[in-house]
Amino acid sequence: METNPIPILTIQTTPFDDQRPGTNGLRKKTAVFESKKNYLQNYVQSLLSSIDLRDRQGCTMVVGSDGRYFSRAATEVIVQMAAANGIGRLVIGHNGILSTPAVSCIIRKIKAIGGIILTASHSPGGPGGDFGIKFNVANGGPSPDTVMERIHQVSRTLEEYAICPDLHIDLSRLGRHDFDLENKFKPFRVEIVDSVEIYLNMLRGIFDFGAIKSLLTGPKQLKIRIDAMNGVMGPYVRKILCDELGAPANSAVNCVPLEDFGGQHPNPNPAFAASLVDSMKGGEFGFGAAFDADGDRYMIIGENGFFVSPSDSLAVMAANLSCIPYFSQRGIRGFARSMPTSTAIDRVAKAMKVALYETPTGWRFFGNLMDSGRCSFCGEESFGTGSDHIRDKDGLWSVLVWLSILAVRKQGVEEIVRDHWAKMGRNYFCRFDYEGVDSRAAYYLMRDLEAVITDKAFTTQKFSVGNNIYSVEKADNFEYIDPVDGSVSRKQGLRIIFTDSSRIIFRLSGSGAGTGATIRIYAESYERDPERHNRETQVVLGPLIAIALKISNIHERTGCRGPNVIT
Repeated sequence: METNPIPILTIQTTPFDDQRPGTNGLRKKTAVFESKKNYLQNYVQSLLSSIDLRDRQGCTMVVGSDGRYFSRAATEVIVQMAAANGIGRLVIGHNGILSTPAVSCIIRKIKAIGGIILTASHSPGGPGGDFGIKFNVANGGPSPDTVMERIHQVSRTLEEYAICPDLHIDLSRLGRHDFDLENKFKPFRVEIVDSVEIYLNMLRGIFDFGAIKSLLTGPKQLKIRIDAMNGVMGPYVRKILCDELGAPANSAVNCVPLEDFGGQHPNPNPAFAASLVDSMKGGEFGFGAAFDADGDRYMIIGENGFFVSPSDSLAVMAANLSCIPYFSQRGIRGFARSMPTSTAIDRVAKAMKVALYETPTGWRFFGNLMDSGRCSFCGEESFGTGSDHIRDKDGLWSVLVWLSILAVRKQGVEEIVRDHWAKMGRNYFCRFDYEGVDSRAAYYLMRDLEAVITDKAFTTQKFSVGNNIYSVEKADNFEYIDPVDGSVSRKQGLRIIFTDSSRIIFRLSGSGAGTGATIRIYAESYERDPERHNRETQVVLGPLIAIALKISNIHERTGCRGPNVIT
């Protein structure tokens, strides 16, 4: 206990007009948080003030980061401001490190009021990179719109913030630290906990670790290659996959969390995890996976570099959940996917006679379904999958689902996926990302495109590209009515659905780093005939992409020559 009470100061400030959180909290260039006076403090105060004072007094919060540059400095500010704002206890990961799934797990385990996660997800780190602050609420999931709106409203009129600048904490010292504050009857407590242990204990109750360990260490040992991309997942991969499950230490690469992720883009897709894809092409490894910076997204690669698209991964996992004790014992209540995600899982749901929910993009929509007992398993096309074990997407959990399926079915990744296609048909799917588009140009493009596709005449349109003719069946701006609370989410993405089940979707993304808008175009085509399951995705979807480019006029209207990323 400190001998002299630590003073609480009230600092005058002026509001910023750009602190509206997006889909995943507030994300900006690191320099904005680091260099703009009071920018970080203003947002943290807005976040804390959005919690009712009666709920805030003496409550517990969780704090974690993906280890990116500026996280340690920001964590200290959060600790000082949490103390000054009446929070009673903070639980923080060792060295500030906690994956997003681990934060969700700990919030639920200790019944915290919520958790702050310092991450910009799969965006680059370092002084020239991105930084972000996410707030997960008491169910462990991302903030719903109402909470984000409250934070934004506070930020617009903020005149002062409270802080204890003399309070310092050593993030490397595990254990409990109590501080005596001025004007407070109870001490303020900070607990530095092992980053992995609570999360690992949860996983032990979900999977058959014995079966996975046999797969990784037995006579027919499956050789795996796991790339943590120098993000938060390094300690988790080493402790869980190597120490606990027996994978050789050299199975895991890039496992030291670095402030700039080693200069890499910690985004688990074939473009940015190219070294993993290359190492898998040699045939030495039977299973490969990569994670993003904060550990909630993942990518699966099979032997010889066989890429499993996120939408296929979701559908294959759904069809094989009986391989995991958690599901075989509890049963499956329902599936959910974001609207842009391919309809491959819909076919699984139909075959299993399980309810399927189509939601807007954003994990918070899944949280409502899971809290009400409607949904057991869900995912998005952006490399995120999860279940009701927590309320956020979970990369390592997803990898363990895959390893469980391999252990039970005794087949390789490619064989399992091809079997799935033979049984259910193949949904060809791709996404084009146009990043850094002028915000006004993006807004007007989407507005004009909506006017075109929602015109009555559009639903009678036929598009002819090469030998393909596509007839429009339905076109709209996706609207979601939450079956739990009746809330309505409008304008969630433009959809064109054709009579052959093909789809084109346009969406303005809400989770950028404040450097212009991102327009995403999604194309999907269903193929039942197994003889046609080996075609190149871009060849199959080329005609749909051509239609999308023509009706949106995106290159001319944005000045983009093409997409920044194709997934």
